[in-house]
Amino acid sequence: MDILWQYQFRIILLGDSTVGKSSLLKRFTDGIYSDVADPTVGVDFYARSLDIEPGVKIKLQLWDTAGQERFRSITTSYYRNSVGGLLVFDLTNRKTFDHVREWHKEVSEHILPHHMVYILIGHKSDLNKDRKVTRDEAEQLAADLGIRYVETSAKCNSNVDRAFELLTRDIYELMKMGEIVTRDGWDGVKSGLTAKVLYPADDEEELTTTSAEKGCHC
Repeated sequence: MDILWQYQFRIILLGDSTVGKSSLLKRFTDGIYSDVADPTVGVDFYARSLDIEPGVKIKLQLWDTAGQERFRSITTSYYRNSVGGLLVFDLTNRKTFDHVREWHKEVSEHILPHHMVYILIGHKSDLNKDRKVTRDEAEQLAADLGIRYVETSAKCNSNVDRAFELLTRDIYELMKMGEIVTRDGWDGVKSGLTAKVLYPADDEEELTTTSAEKGCHC
């Protein structure tokens, strides 16, 4: 029997092939990492629940999309039914970083007039000696897009949970402010049987655009 949840958020991972989207999801949902990973074909599905605050459990429905162009017609059908997106690039591959704006533009235009909550992920932070993108560059891109930036490593389990928790919390806070609501025919956010009535917060501590990082100790 499934654990009761108040809300379900559908979240999609976006980015070029080989940036490590599947590794992030397997680390987050199953707590495992493997150096060998088969390329995603079309879309894969994962799930995990988070206790976002006392009495509020959020079920995350996580979709891992293929980065290859030949699967784009399949993956675009999942954009509209997602409330959140992780824009993932490989810190050791400059081209994957340069393509982030293209991913952001493609998805944002596809879901108009609605919006998606994003977070920018610089992955493979354990390969610091091989990095081709500086933190300053990534933080500037995140600022330009108006989103958070977090550096992660699935191999070292560095900031993986934090990235998903930050995105989930951002979506939940927008729900409390009434900027995100459930809609008929939309699977981005669903209410459970025990959905909590949300009211705007009076004194919520503002979250900074750039998160505090935890070191990688592999």
